[in-house]
Amino acid sequence: MLTHRVAEEVRAALAVADDESASSIERAQMLVEIALGLQQRPKTPEQLHAAVELYDKALAVCPEDEPLLRARITARRGTALQAVPEDGTECLERARADLETAIPILGKLGTPEETAEAEMNFGVVVQALAGANRARITDAISAYQRALRTFSGTKHPEEFAILQNNLATAFLSMPFTDERSKMREALAVQAFEEGLKVVGLIDHPSEYAMLQNNLGNALQYASSSHVVENNLRALEAYDEALKVRTPETTPLEYANTIANKANCLWNLPDDPAAPEQGNRANLVQARGLYADAREIFMRHGEAEKARIVGEASTQIEREILALPASNGKGANSEVVN
Repeated sequence: MLTHRVAEEVRAALAVADDESASSIERAQMLVEIALGLQQRPKTPEQLHAAVELYDKALAVCPEDEPLLRARITARRGTALQAVPEDGTECLERARADLETAIPILGKLGTPEETAEAEMNFGVVVQALAGANRARITDAISAYQRALRTFSGTKHPEEFAILQNNLATAFLSMPFTDERSKMREALAVQAFEEGLKVVGLIDHPSEYAMLQNNLGNALQYASSSHVVENNLRALEAYDEALKVRTPETTPLEYANTIANKANCLWNLPDDPAAPEQGNRANLVQARGLYADAREIFMRHGEAEKARIVGEASTQIEREILALPASNGKGANSEVVN
């Protein structure tokens, strides 16, 4: 049913493009509007591919002497390509090219906000390509920083928070093999905390939970001599995220956060003032959280995440059975973003 409906929408949109009673600009704008409808909250990759097709048609009918409209369409096509799931990087490469084409024109003829939005999307694309060794992560960081010149915390809190989150994850994705690694970790934590200064639990719950979850991850895995203190702060951050993320409203996000919380508990003594007493209680709590997360991941088809937390749960079970001979100290499991 969905496939048929998408096909019908595309056919209707293409018919609009061929309607000679409308001007070329009007036809291009109508195509963009329909493409945006397909692109927002897509249920299948087919909808994203259909949106790209409509953006292609919009560019074909848009007059060459309308550079701003063409740049806007090109930038939108880039965001659609960016969202297409793929095994390789072809769509991401095309998205990067579209945004590189659009940004200079938007900067000259468009509004500061749409230019900053394009820079933010460009950073996301480059960061994804950097993960595949097809771009430099420093270029993504530069794009985020340019976007922050417009998206301030006072005027655009949601965009500011997302940019701070993206900056932090970019810092954390850089190699931790040189003397600057601790500085990048500190910059990441600082970026998460900057984002949290402008978004709150009530006004921006989704961004608040995202930042708290990711702050917890950054603190938990930081290279620091203050491991216990960082883990305690991480637990506080996860608990803040769980004020928003619930199994009923956001089950996968909830499962991610409780799995991260379990990772943290695994390596935290029950009594930080007496670490020699072990962490049996925290191990038991972590085992329960892993079990809950695994059940949710399985139910929603996230087999790989279910496998990761399942293996962690099995290892914790062995450690609990080995107590009191073992002090219950566990190794880090994998972070779930």
